[in-house]
Parts: sequence; C-alpha cells; structure tokens
Amino acid sequence: MTAWFALTQGRFKQAVDAAQRGQVAAKFSSVHVQLIAQEAKAKARLGEPGLQELLESGRAMLARLPYPDRPDNHFKVDPAKWDYYSMDVHRIGGDNDRARAHAQTVIRDNIAPDGTELSPMRISECRLTLGFVAGREGDLEQAVGLGLDGLREGRQSRVHLLMVAGELDQELRSRYAGEGMVRDFGEALRAV
Repeated sequence: MTAWFALTQGRFKQAVDAAQRGQVAAKFSSVHVQLIAQEAKAKARLGEPGLQELLESGRAMLARLPYPDRPDNHFKVDPAKWDYYSMDVHRIGGDNDRARAHAQTVIRDNIAPDGTELSPMRISECRLTLGFVAGREGDLEQAVGLGLDGLREGRQSRVHLLMVAGELDQELRSRYAGEGMVRDFGEALRAV
C-alpha cells in the first residue's frame, strides 16, 4: 500500500523504493507481481528506461502463479489485471500502440455479453487511456469525449482516477493550449 500511496501522491521515487522493498518481502506471490507493476508505473512517470523488461518480468512471474481463486480480491493479480497495469505503463511511456491494445483488451474482457461493465473502474481508466492516444494522434474531439466518459463512470478509487485524469488534462493542455474543449475537460475534472 505504501507504494500505491506514494504513486498516487506523485512521490514516484518513494513509490519505486517501497515497491522494491515490498518485492523482497513478498517473493514469488501475487503481491510481488503487483509491486512490480507499481514499480513500473512509478518508473514510467520518472521517465526511466527498462520498462518493457520490468513488465516482462512481472508477466513471467504471474504465469508461474496459479490463477487466483478470487480475482476480485484487490491484492490478487490475474492476467486481465496485468493488461490493465501494462496499459498504464505504456500510456505514460508514450507507446500509443501498446497502450491502445491493452486498453481495448481490458475493455473487451470486462464487458459481459449483455453489455454490462464487469469492472467499471478498469474500463474508466481504459477510456482515459484511449483519450490520451486520440489526443496524441490529433483527434481532440475524441480525446475529450473519451476523457469525459472516463470521468462519468463510478470509481472505487477516486484518487487513482484523479491522478490519471489529471495526467490527461496536462497532456491535452500541452498539445491543445487555449482550446475550449480542453477547458471543458478541465472543468469536468475539477468537478469530480
């Protein structure tokens, strides 16, 4: 939890340190895998190299673990959750193709045949990620639309939502300074 709190509070070096210390204590467990993801997320925000290798080490460790009996447990990591974590790292790292692919996979895997969203929290962040990609590819209208959709969904982790949506807001402001749609997104974010 220390790594997650540091990450969501913007203390990225402390998040890396806490994640690495936790990995020593939680060797070869689901928690260890989750801490690798937290380390990768923090390192991505610090602009550090080696993210793909770090993600691969987490995926390899996850493959050796049994599938969790309760994947809804926050401290258990299943392959779908790993795609969600990888999406965040690739989004921050600027790898639009991988970020988009992971976001689309997570959305597809979390929508029931009747259209019910099984994990609104994950889907919400996927929409924000797809908004990043759209904005980077020059489609401001789609970026803001997806960002607003991501903000509308109910989230259990409002802190994380605000962190990711704030990053999208910064991205849009830097690319589309002065655009009214960007101001609208910023206002919607502040209203959350």
